Amino acid sequence: MDRSDSWLIVGLGNPGKEYEMTRHNCGFRAMDLLAEELGCKIDRCRFQGIYGQTVYNGHRLYLLKPLTFMNLSGRSVLQMSAFFRIPPERIIVMFDDISLEPGRLRLRPDGSAGGHNGIKSIISELGSQDFPRVKIGVGAKPTPEFDLAAWVLSGFTASEEKTLAPALQSAGKAALMIIDKGLPQAANRYNGMHS
Repeated sequence: MDRSDSWLIVGLGNPGKEYEMTRHNCGFRAMDLLAEELGCKIDRCRFQGIYGQTVYNGHRLYLLKPLTFMNLSGRSVLQMSAFFRIPPERIIVMFDDISLEPGRLRLRPDGSAGGHNGIKSIISELGSQDFPRVKIGVGAKPTPEFDLAAWVLSGFTASEEKTLAPALQSAGKAALMIIDKGLPQAANRYNGMHS
């Protein structure tokens, strides 16, 4: 199989039990569900993260969870993509977005970090904004004064969790659809979707 047909899907989050169910960890959770669906174990430790490798519809596919903590995620992504020679346009990043309510997804082909430290780090390490993203809505801060770090490291209410669950499942499916059909078609199917 040709290396030039490799894709990397990255789920963003913070390592450690205490962060597991926080808003900031939706990328990790979506990645776990995707790995399960693909029957791919994410258990190899390298590139400052843990990753798995599988074949999907004729593509070599790598699944990565950086273990650097969110604001240094780019280091892990850069090391892995450089090693396997995967260009930014074939690196799909799944992460939390506070501008979307829980349960909503938004796919984007590129763009700025929009205040997300994980994305900021990836852009700065790759030297490129041109990588596809699957944003998972986690809800806005309750008040403008509310501390952003405290908000993204808070957990979900039971009803938010319920709304979120299908979106976490769909995030990985959306990433696979980007590989299969291209981003415009995947965005058409999943953007704004309220599961």
